[in-house]
Amino acid sequence: MRFAFQIEARDGRARQGRIDTPRGEIRTPAFMPVGTAATVKGMLPEQVRETGADILLGNTYHLMLRPSAERIADLGGLHKFMNWDRPILTDSGGFQVMSLANLRKLTEEGVRFASHVDGSRHMLTPERSMEIQRLLGSDIVMAFDECTPFPADEALARASMELSMRWAQRSREAFGDRPGYALFGIQQGSVYKDLRAESAEALTAIGFDGYAIGGLAVGEGQELMFDVLDYAPGQLPDDKPRYLMGVGKPDDIVGAVQRGVDMFDCVLPTRSGRTGQAWTARGSVNLRNARHRDDPRPLEEGCDCPACTKYSRAYLHHVVRLDEMIAGMLLTWHNLRYYQRLMAGLRGAIATARLDAFVAEFHALRAQGDIDPI
Repeated sequence: MRFAFQIEARDGRARQGRIDTPRGEIRTPAFMPVGTAATVKGMLPEQVRETGADILLGNTYHLMLRPSAERIADLGGLHKFMNWDRPILTDSGGFQVMSLANLRKLTEEGVRFASHVDGSRHMLTPERSMEIQRLLGSDIVMAFDECTPFPADEALARASMELSMRWAQRSREAFGDRPGYALFGIQQGSVYKDLRAESAEALTAIGFDGYAIGGLAVGEGQELMFDVLDYAPGQLPDDKPRYLMGVGKPDDIVGAVQRGVDMFDCVLPTRSGRTGQAWTARGSVNLRNARHRDDPRPLEEGCDCPACTKYSRAYLHHVVRLDEMIAGMLLTWHNLRYYQRLMAGLRGAIATARLDAFVAEFHALRAQGDIDPI
């Protein structure tokens, strides 16, 4: 079985569909929980699946350093290693390497960098990134690119984009012909429409199984991000999945789906869960606040996750304040379930041509804020 994408319904620019892979179907729009180091922090893989996730994201940079792609390959690949038998997407490592700043040197060949773990020296190139992701066995492989910093003037953004396009060609050649596996190209160009159009044209000419919108969620703010998303998805091939990397907050995702994006990932729901923050239909809730101390009500009425069906706000407040391990486990489960419920709602709304009403209700509920304290 080969990798395939099918659009089943449209509502405006939004699309509802599915990605078929040998390891299972991915319903789109899709949210991918982040399993940076072969684990979604605080969750067992079967629990992540219970939240509704069809696919996870793994991190090339972290896995190449610890325990190493070669070791994972010797142990049967990333799926077996982490006990997840469904699709996995791995990023290229480019974003993490670029964030090392003083620890790396960028050349046409690739990026030479010092490990943040032990200072050991490494070279990451398009060819090496493809090799690492092949050793991991990821189902969706990301081309190696330079994540353009923000802000960037047009000259810098052009140079960065053109380098990424040359690396995209090398990634395509190094990936080769691997039936059942997919390679995604990454559009760059910062906030410049013409540069993003050039990038999309170059990527389309190379030919990829899907296309990511890179260089956003790097500090530009939602308004400017949406300005770019007003045109960027439409510059990419209509018949391939579109993936907005590193996004985001629930209202970011809803706005991006309206603009034609199909796939998302972000550490926010898991990271928030470990710090006592829950995401609900009425916005975020800080369980550290004393207002929850005597509250017997569930975190979110109508949510079917264990945090909401088996525990009170008072209990969640108690374990959060004591930094008990169960606090992060329960709130991470809730947050991932909330995100998957949101994605299911978006898919259903697009399929029935009622996306505008769904989005209006989404914003109206958030505007109400959390339920009144007791």
